[in-house]
Amino acid sequence: MQDLLAQLTLGLSSKDESTYDNFWAGKNAEIVAALKQSASGRGEKIIYLCGARGHGRSHLLQAACHYAYQHQLTSVYLPLANLIALSPEVLSDLETLNLICIDDLQVIAGKRDWELALFNLYNRINDSGGSIIIAAQYLPKALNLTLPDLVSRLAAGVVYQLQALTDDEKLSVLIMRAERRGIHLSEEVAKYILTHCPRHMGTLFAALDALDKASLAAQRRLTIPFVKEVLQI
Repeated sequence: MQDLLAQLTLGLSSKDESTYDNFWAGKNAEIVAALKQSASGRGEKIIYLCGARGHGRSHLLQAACHYAYQHQLTSVYLPLANLIALSPEVLSDLETLNLICIDDLQVIAGKRDWELALFNLYNRINDSGGSIIIAAQYLPKALNLTLPDLVSRLAAGVVYQLQALTDDEKLSVLIMRAERRGIHLSEEVAKYILTHCPRHMGTLFAALDALDKASLAAQRRLTIPFVKEVLQI
């Protein structure tokens, strides 16, 4: 079942566009407010966002770009995990944008050319007056970066650490996500999914995506037997 969900996670539906409206803030409400301010050009110019996998880092960065667009500002979302095979030159000339969101910073640790490129971009953005939001799994000093000046820059800015959702909040998020897709997901069925699937939010969303498609194809409601059949649990 986990192999199936891992494959599905790679193709989450475009119905689930990452915005602040569909992010369950919970204990992270202060962080969301700060990111909105930064994305609209009225808040902190440099924000470092730390959080474990599944805590919403990527969602929040993509939402920041969406929010910037709503405020007629230019932006770019750069998931370094997908770009690391390319040249660090992808970070060139970005300081002309209003907002730059860099995800998965941890993947460049130990790659001095990438670290230097990010350090230089950081300085250019600072000079141009733009905003940058950087996200990683760990705090700056725990990333094993080899460029001390980069570590200092990252740690000197505003640093936020995302808090995990409780199981009750995950249940609410799952039901909310289903409602936004036009799916009726009862609390009983949602609890079954939460109990029998890994509780990583990306995996839970992948399960919901699979159930949505299967329900539409089979013209069946989401019941526990149907969920067991589709998710092979």
